[in-house]
Amino acid sequence: MESCSHIAVPSWLLPLLLGLFSLLFRHIDAEVQYHDFVVQATPVKRLCKAHNIITVNGQFPGPTIEVKNGDTLVINVVNRARYNVTLHWHGVRQMRTAWADGPEFVTQCPIRPGGSYTYRFTIEGQEGTLWWHAHSSWLRATVYGALIILPKENSSYPFTKPKREVPVILGEWWDRNPIDVVREATRTGAAPNISDAFTINGQPGDLYNCSNKDTTMIPVKAGETNLLRFINAALNTELFVAIANHKMTVVSADASYTKPFTTSVLMLGPGQTTDVLVTMDQPASRYYIAARAYASAQGVAFDNTTTTAILEYDCGCSEPGQGVPPVFPALPAYNDTGAASAFSAGLRSLSTVDIPGPVDENLFFTVGLGLFGCPPGKTCGGPNNTRMAASINNVSFVLPDSYSILQAHYQRVPGVFTTDFPAVPPVQFDYTAQNVSRSLWQPVAATKVYKLKYGSVVQLVLQGTNIFAAENHPIHIHGYDFYILAEGFGNFNAAKDNAKFNLVDPPMRNTVGVPVNGWAVIRFVADNPGVWLMHCHLDVHITWGLAMAFLVDDGVGELQSLEAPPVDLPAC
Repeated sequence: MESCSHIAVPSWLLPLLLGLFSLLFRHIDAEVQYHDFVVQATPVKRLCKAHNIITVNGQFPGPTIEVKNGDTLVINVVNRARYNVTLHWHGVRQMRTAWADGPEFVTQCPIRPGGSYTYRFTIEGQEGTLWWHAHSSWLRATVYGALIILPKENSSYPFTKPKREVPVILGEWWDRNPIDVVREATRTGAAPNISDAFTINGQPGDLYNCSNKDTTMIPVKAGETNLLRFINAALNTELFVAIANHKMTVVSADASYTKPFTTSVLMLGPGQTTDVLVTMDQPASRYYIAARAYASAQGVAFDNTTTTAILEYDCGCSEPGQGVPPVFPALPAYNDTGAASAFSAGLRSLSTVDIPGPVDENLFFTVGLGLFGCPPGKTCGGPNNTRMAASINNVSFVLPDSYSILQAHYQRVPGVFTTDFPAVPPVQFDYTAQNVSRSLWQPVAATKVYKLKYGSVVQLVLQGTNIFAAENHPIHIHGYDFYILAEGFGNFNAAKDNAKFNLVDPPMRNTVGVPVNGWAVIRFVADNPGVWLMHCHLDVHITWGLAMAFLVDDGVGELQSLEAPPVDLPAC
């Protein structure tokens, strides 16, 4: 009888083999999805007027992308519009694929008219509702769509499977070309004109002129529980949302699961998403979903209109011409900061969190508005012949125009940016005082980044200021999720405010609302090499310079290093 022979495996090889098998099984169910996105002018009619707006594939909102956790997306973008364009995949971690992140002149130069670029990236460890949008000038006013990430095959939601899933995309509409709006404001230095309407899935709703017959309808049946995926794609406005006579149970925010909590009102800043379960437990009828502005800045003009969609029970009660008038929900007042804070305070991670630590980088960033002096011999449209400005730590961010920052970093091109972004404000002052000294109102215009070592644990205090006008700032970091440890009002004081940190189940998000005249503390691990923009998602503020970028160095080896740039990366 022959004896069995055994092959000895060196001990150093075992972990490598186990890692390879793990990688193989992890991707066995993953798919590669291919999409063609054509950016083009498309005729539409809203508020009684015809417009040629910029869209993707002639759709407004743009196509919904639905993938599973682990899938790879390959999206070929062809620019047939008359403007430069880039696309950003908001909230996608883009591990090692910063070239696909999209912000113009930060990770790539724009796709010129007639040009194309293929975005390639993998969704890793993310589930829930994200979205995509243009990241060039104000094109995202009409160039946006939902990005839905479903659980992997044979996985499920951490809540009962809903009967239906419906993206509900909140938008903002101008009755003129939004590119002309921002260009005029940039030329004069004044604040841009406010929007003329808000929209739900591209339609203003029946409270606006010429909009009744196209109001977004969401059909439902009595007794079912549905998942509504809310996305705030508005350009410049935070929004309160409510559904008449129905409670909403929040189960996810920014594609991170939360402990379920029930509320009658949501507040979403631009860039934020919130998934809610809604049980159809009311008498069969028609109920408005309504959204209107949360406008926290005192004395600043805002769009005070209300957009609606209709939740319509399958009851035979909506035949043409004899529909039952929908029930209207109670919405907070436009300046109800208490309602906004209460919603934010309700968010908690689904499970106990292993908080990263100890902290390697303690950063303190002021975020707020300001004013530039008018150039000699010019007349400017800002207050008292000034130009509107915004800054982080008194640096008003300037986009390069000859290279992207990521290209300049990768190719070691000098003169495009500097790495001396301040870790703390250059001047400390009473940030939320009623009358901040005018000597502090003018920031410095520059292209500065803050360097982070790969793997470092970063804790960042975001401190709102009362320069010119205090307001709630939705701050978004590209390429990262982060834990929100605490939020509060007034000036952050570590001696007393550190005790307020939630170190058990803080929510994870990619966009945090820094409270009006207040602060937020976030924490993350710098585990994704590249250049990552951080900015206010009120686009008027990023236009004025409320942005900066983190430059995260490569770690050790290929898996901790930025991939090489794609061959079709748009030329500058």
